[in-house]
Amino acid sequence: MSANGRDAALRLVIPSDGELYEPTLNYLGSCGLSVRRPNSRQYTATIRSLPGVEVLFQRSADVTTKVEEGSAELGITGLDRYLEYRTDERTVVSLLDDLGYGRCDFVLAVPDAWLDVSSIDDLADLALEFKQQGKQLRIATKYPKLLREYLFHRGINYFTLVAVSGALEAAPVAGYADLIADLTATGTTLRENRLKTLQGGTILTSQSCLIGNATTLLRSKDALRLAREFIEMLEAHMRAEPYYRLTANVRGASPQEVSATVLSRPEVSGLRGPTIARVYNVEEQDWYAVSLLVRKDRLMEAVDHLRDCGGIEVSASQLSYLFKGESSVFSRLLDPASESVEEIGGL
Repeated sequence: MSANGRDAALRLVIPSDGELYEPTLNYLGSCGLSVRRPNSRQYTATIRSLPGVEVLFQRSADVTTKVEEGSAELGITGLDRYLEYRTDERTVVSLLDDLGYGRCDFVLAVPDAWLDVSSIDDLADLALEFKQQGKQLRIATKYPKLLREYLFHRGINYFTLVAVSGALEAAPVAGYADLIADLTATGTTLRENRLKTLQGGTILTSQSCLIGNATTLLRSKDALRLAREFIEMLEAHMRAEPYYRLTANVRGASPQEVSATVLSRPEVSGLRGPTIARVYNVEEQDWYAVSLLVRKDRLMEAVDHLRDCGGIEVSASQLSYLFKGESSVFSRLLDPASESVEEIGGL
């Protein structure tokens, strides 16, 4: 049963802890999908704007597993945790691999005292030296799968991974690892612990992502319907973020004359060009309302252009949603011959 006493047609699992908890709630709220959680001790919640969706709160490390095992059809987690914890690439897929928050890098960091080691190539040479001395590099990490794949791809085959549950930065000083592979957003904590990142040593750039269990979703029409609505809300919100709608009243002899004036500068004349509509006024009959969609980085340039066109009463409003003809993400989810996982994430 869902938190509102009815059977849930779609279950969404999100982090209950860590750095993604509050940002995920804020992000969903900004998309018009506010999560209603009765109290902080309750591990289920609802989304009022999407009846039939139940939100489950789980540890960040467990989100991928819950989606993969079918306890939830959709989940939000870090790309790093998704790639590390998935075991079946055909079952759990990344639907949107960048939701725009929770950015961090998974990097290799060595002690500042290692003056001769500044790049991944230097580390490869050092690993070989250790091997010749009958030793192996010890690397502390919480993401052994991602790290192992990265090192093998770089031709570094001689190393030992040290599993650590707490802070990794102390591992070299404490002596139970030679270097670390850890997540960092700014690098400040690494620097404060006298560690430096290696050139070419960024294993993964991670951020929050939406994942889904294609198998369980395809079993229910109600789940698919809700999944489409949920996915399209996220897509449309992300797509709209860079755009503003500008409107102005412009005087002209005809719609064609006004549009020609606005189109004289195509780079600030709208996403698909201007929309022109007659302004009905008892006293003056030669005014037209002009509406444009422009990128926020060209907002003032577009405002000045409308002024140059004779525009007055220019107003600007940020878009909340920008929908396309159909959702490419949802279309690929429905296609059993979909090429692969990460390709689904493109907008």
